[in-house]
Amino acid sequence: MLKVLHIIPSLSKGGAERLVVDICTQLSERNFAEVLLLVMYQQGEYADITSSFQIKFCKSRVLPSFSGKVKADISEFNKIVKAFNPDIIHSHLFEAEMLSRWNTFQNIGYVTHCHDNMRQFKRFDAECLFRKSRFTDFYERKLMLRKYRQCDNNFIAISKDTERFFKTNLPCYLQNIFLLPNAIDYNKFSRNDVLAKKSLSLQKIELINVGSFVDKKNQSFLIDVVKVLHGKGFNISLILLGDGTNRQMVENKIKENNLTDHIRCFGNVNNVEDFMHKADIYVHSALYEPFGLVLLEAMAAGLPVVCLDGKGNRDIVREKYNGFMIPKADAGLFTEKIEVLIKDKDLYAHISENAVSFARDYDIKMYVNKLMEIYYQCCRK
Repeated sequence: MLKVLHIIPSLSKGGAERLVVDICTQLSERNFAEVLLLVMYQQGEYADITSSFQIKFCKSRVLPSFSGKVKADISEFNKIVKAFNPDIIHSHLFEAEMLSRWNTFQNIGYVTHCHDNMRQFKRFDAECLFRKSRFTDFYERKLMLRKYRQCDNNFIAISKDTERFFKTNLPCYLQNIFLLPNAIDYNKFSRNDVLAKKSLSLQKIELINVGSFVDKKNQSFLIDVVKVLHGKGFNISLILLGDGTNRQMVENKIKENNLTDHIRCFGNVNNVEDFMHKADIYVHSALYEPFGLVLLEAMAAGLPVVCLDGKGNRDIVREKYNGFMIPKADAGLFTEKIEVLIKDKDLYAHISENAVSFARDYDIKMYVNKLMEIYYQCCRK
């Protein structure tokens, strides 16, 4: 039986956290795999879907310092690893990288999940001399490269853009990089009874967006989009799901533009699929997107996607096949694509069907089959 230890800082709402939960759920259902999920902080929002596998809280921490006096309390982590005796340690997000690689063990395959283009791994550049944060990143990069070399580390890139980033920024002796696009629980979002009724009503069009309210997600842009569409006489509503530091700013802008009756913020919800099943078009305003799990979820629900070019989502959105991608944050160009879908019902139906078909290939069950193949390769090294 293959024993896999996953480690992530927390189970707060996010794409990386959701994927980890789905992976662990799938692994726990397989007779030839045993899984343990380690979290470094106790906050979590997936209690309703994590009962099928074991989760442990670990208080160990690694805090690097420029002085060279790194604060590393990893005794609890070491005890957990020795007790579980994993074949694979699979880490997610940078804080988990630091902890899980500080003291490596023999006969364990180490896998780093590259959920985005982690800034800590950028090569040295002039910015390192003038920005403390970049110098800190470079210092941590130096520490981690040494640790990675010791354990012959492996990397999973979630998109072609992320794969290019790591191939460019990792040294030649650390090029064990696997391209494995993210996946979704397809059956959760695709419902035949909903898809059979999926058609556009010109009386009212409902747009939907899901994401943390942070700068790169750029929800403020969607207010401009709705304003333009209303100015053209379309009856448009927008649902915003998620939370974050920019939520109040976005809500203030909604009020300033007198759109409170048309744009609603619901915060974090546990039933995203229910909102998607009622919507007509998924709109994604992210300026940077490492991959875009939510785009696949929307497609599985039969929603055409209109999005900005976030680089990583280039692997997902195919022009006029399952959606449209806009090269820059231009509300006029963005609304033009939404208008095309509204005015051409046949095209809408065609793209909706293609979206469902496309998303099916990214089901978590097939994903974990491929992930297991990577695990076995890492074990044999």
